[in-house]
Amino acid sequence: MANVVVVGSQWGDEGKGKIVDWLSERADLVVRFQGGHNAGHTLVVDGKTYKLSLLPSGVVREGKLSIIGNGVVFDPHAFVAELGRLKEQGIEVTPDRLKIAENTALILSLHRELDGFREDAASNSGTKIGTTRRGIGPAYEDKVGRRGIRVLDLADPETLPVKVDRLLTHHNALRRGLGHAEVAQAAIMTEITSVAEKILPFVDRVWKILDDMRRAGKRILFEGAQGTLLDIDHGTYPFVTSSNTVSGQAAAGSGVGPGAIGYVLGITKAYTTRVGEGPFPTEQKNEVGEFLGTRGHEFGVVTGRKRRCGWFDAVLVRQAVAVNGIKGIALTKLDVLDGVDEIKVCTGYRLDGEMIDYLPASQGAQARVEPVYETLEGWKGTTAGARSWNALPAQAVKYVRYIEELIGAPVALLSTSPERDDTILVTDPFQD
Repeated sequence: MANVVVVGSQWGDEGKGKIVDWLSERADLVVRFQGGHNAGHTLVVDGKTYKLSLLPSGVVREGKLSIIGNGVVFDPHAFVAELGRLKEQGIEVTPDRLKIAENTALILSLHRELDGFREDAASNSGTKIGTTRRGIGPAYEDKVGRRGIRVLDLADPETLPVKVDRLLTHHNALRRGLGHAEVAQAAIMTEITSVAEKILPFVDRVWKILDDMRRAGKRILFEGAQGTLLDIDHGTYPFVTSSNTVSGQAAAGSGVGPGAIGYVLGITKAYTTRVGEGPFPTEQKNEVGEFLGTRGHEFGVVTGRKRRCGWFDAVLVRQAVAVNGIKGIALTKLDVLDGVDEIKVCTGYRLDGEMIDYLPASQGAQARVEPVYETLEGWKGTTAGARSWNALPAQAVKYVRYIEELIGAPVALLSTSPERDDTILVTDPFQD
């Protein structure tokens, strides 16, 4: 039996929500280990759609423990709002069902405001990153700068004012420099204390819970957000998120040793999408891109932003397989390609006249790479709703096998619709 880490192998939006929900039926607990409420997961369970941002996907399932790990940055007001939306849909999330690591850093209103101030300033100079303006980056900066407010500080009102003052010394200097009014200590104290009693019942020593459950032989599912190419170290820097999104973060971001990680599953879309700014070698700014976006309903769960769309990029996914130690992929949205006459796959790049088989780290080089395509015959039949290989058109199977060959990893699961049961299981990651 293996604990499983789920990561996105592209720029996020690969369909992790459905796959994590599908896997959570086999897991005893589900752990979010990085990111914040800037990443959305859409789950469709028994015809009912749930849209989650901060909460782990396991919270919609009875009898499963969900955990928000210390690698996450936590917006308490967004958390309370998300609990309320789920309650309206009939899901009551209680402290018995969800735990928050006590050492998780908080996102406050000043983080969101700073995020917006910077993006606005960068827009004027043409250098914006394309953040969700949710305060994720500034919160991580304060965490690393050792001035952040953490969840456990909510239970210590005597020392909290001193910590808030230290935080404001930094932020008010930035605000003055950007031409904005300072923030008063009283406003931040009110913001924090107003939700403390709603948050504290969920707070616990997560590392201890995970250690006890691991020793008891329980199955743990580690759920990542975003995708490998948005990783702060390994992504298309600086057009990335502010955390490590790769599988190695599952250990540090939850409080377990690396030996607790068994199978790494890379969620991979059958084509490629990206939200926001940054390089995108296979992007199709034409009718192909419009078709993929329309057929695939490519709009951000959190922001509603239209996703950029393009052909499958095997170079990027092959690199993600290596960086994450991916053992198998879950290939999603194959049905979006149904009926396409010709399908292109990027098998390499041309950079300054030379062929390369990797994405260079340099921002300038990333902008200059040109995709080299292989063209495959499409299929006329449908893959939508297929639950066995025999139900797939022959050319669709050929496409999947070619992807496996190019990226150097097998397909462990194949998703053929947003419905959780429309999934073909090749390898159960928990039994690897």
